[in-house]
Amino acid sequence: MDVLTVVLITATIFVWGIVSARLERADLTAPIVFMAVGVLAAWLGLAQTPSAPEGLKPLAEVTLVWVLFSDAARVRVRDLRHDLGAYVRLLAISLPLTVLFGWGLANWLFDDFGIWLALLVAAALAPTDAALGVPVVTNPRVPARVRRLITVESGLNDGIITPVVMVALAGTATAEGLDAPGPAEAVLELAVGAAVGVVIGFGGGWLLNKARGRGWAADEFAGIAVLALALLSYAGALSVHGNGFVAAFCAGLAFGAAAGPRGPSELAFLEHVSGLASLLVWLAFGGVAIPLVLGRFEVSTVLYAVLSLTVVRMASVALSLVGSGLRKRTVLFVGWFGPRGLASLVFALLALEELGSRVEEAVAVIAVTVVLSVIAHGASAAPLSARYARSVVAHGPEHGGAVPEMPVRGLPRRRGPGRPAK
Repeated sequence: MDVLTVVLITATIFVWGIVSARLERADLTAPIVFMAVGVLAAWLGLAQTPSAPEGLKPLAEVTLVWVLFSDAARVRVRDLRHDLGAYVRLLAISLPLTVLFGWGLANWLFDDFGIWLALLVAAALAPTDAALGVPVVTNPRVPARVRRLITVESGLNDGIITPVVMVALAGTATAEGLDAPGPAEAVLELAVGAAVGVVIGFGGGWLLNKARGRGWAADEFAGIAVLALALLSYAGALSVHGNGFVAAFCAGLAFGAAAGPRGPSELAFLEHVSGLASLLVWLAFGGVAIPLVLGRFEVSTVLYAVLSLTVVRMASVALSLVGSGLRKRTVLFVGWFGPRGLASLVFALLALEELGSRVEEAVAVIAVTVVLSVIAHGASAAPLSARYARSVVAHGPEHGGAVPEMPVRGLPRRRGPGRPAK
């Protein structure tokens, strides 16, 4: 990375920090801006596509570790008592259906993929990213219950789908004749990673909680300790041949259960750092993956992207929520606002680094879907959330009563209607 690249990246981050609120009011979100800067860097010759994935792997892996840990830790088990049935439907029924429908669609549209690469595409595009739907999950006129459904689903589905992505990567590598662990070995690594993550996450959360209670832990360092704990779970799993990503997710769940009432506040530093890392991933995506997309822009790729964002996602949600008691407009609203974001990008970058040119077409499919999602969900979030809010006023909210708010990764917390937190 030369000096000009560093200047471009740091200047973009600084300028975004100055004008981010104003640009977001104009529906120019961080992913759109940083993808555009990445494309500009590639056009200026500052991002060399053939060699970039190797250098991006550490950034992509660390970003995914922090995101998986913070997402899981933020959604604590006791917070799921409200609408537990709906959460189970979205995560245990809708998510597998999304993978199955996407898998079948990929097998139908792309004959040369094979079952493993088709599964990789479907699994990589299954998780959602609520942080991309800012007007939806921060609009106080949208009932908190509906916003929580979207937030909890987004917070947990990336970690739940990670094992499927890892097995698909291993299967693809085996099918391509690469010297890599097969699917059976990948499953064993997942089990080891889960065990290591639970032990480290729960132990770290318990120790931090006890240290807080006895006044041993300084406030200004607690967040740094949590940041290190997430990386420790990842590295600890790798040291015993486990899967580090599953370890990070399970560690986050265990930390959230053991850290006590101060746990959410101790995640703030981790979320800020992972937010910065995610900006760099979006920029790298624009510089590395977008050129691949432009070279493989085919009708079948666009068709898959459109169907993945509409039929695959919305049909899966609709089927999973049959009999849930939710009104039709709420089911459609939740079904549409399933934007593909950071997790999908990281999975695509990891696949590109590990498997190289063999998966460029699959990466192009993932990239096109994410780009269309960023644009479509970004443009529709404000008007559709306003329209849904008007329908709630006209017809009343869903049954079930009020539920507490839940923060979303990478977004400002609201202190009251229309008043963003400072």
